[in-house]
Amino acid sequence: MSFLDTLFKDPFRQEGEPRLAEEFEGGDVIVSPDTRRAVRIPPGQTRTRKWPVLDAHGTPEVDPETWQFEVGGLVERPLKWSLDEFLQLPPSRVYADFHCVTRWSRLDNLWGGVSTRTVAELAGVSPGARFVVAEAYDYGWTTNLPIEYFLAEDSLFAWTNDGRPIPPEHGGPVRLVVPQLYAWKSAKWVKGVRFLAEDRAGFWEEGGYHMRGLPWEGRDGERFRWQEDE
Repeated sequence: MSFLDTLFKDPFRQEGEPRLAEEFEGGDVIVSPDTRRAVRIPPGQTRTRKWPVLDAHGTPEVDPETWQFEVGGLVERPLKWSLDEFLQLPPSRVYADFHCVTRWSRLDNLWGGVSTRTVAELAGVSPGARFVVAEAYDYGWTTNLPIEYFLAEDSLFAWTNDGRPIPPEHGGPVRLVVPQLYAWKSAKWVKGVRFLAEDRAGFWEEGGYHMRGLPWEGRDGERFRWQEDE
């Protein structure tokens, strides 16, 4: 390896074959169910060893000193944390694959952060809440998802990937990770969530993306709104 290769080596580039879900069984890591599939790449997807950078408006400037995370909507206790406070919440680790609607899949991710269930339990989500809107520091960007996927065991607010802090271009300091849905539902630069009774389209959903976004549904996944009528 040359000096330049060492200098510019991508720390998130993957080598070799992905780890198996069985390697994490019996420990403190939550294993996303899709990693147990015999074929882990959904229809229409291709594996990437890199971690592509995609977003709507470019990487926003997020000041860790003023960063706040808020929980609102249909909850008993609206909450607000600073970054230091948020990083002290009970830790969780999740082994999961990551599928982008632009047709790449990044397998073999070990995320670290706090479970979405923990945040929901602290806030006391009302029984009438059926959907969640995630809000981001990305110039008012939002995305929506059904509450059952937000509260899945393998969903979390992550600040590390394979033990490394998530850098700004990938959504750091904290991003949402919902492995069972396409990656646009895993909001980068997340600053809060709202629990709602009715579904409310977010940025990409207003532009025609699917309201749910299951990679494994149908012949080509739930990518676009028109597929909801099929």
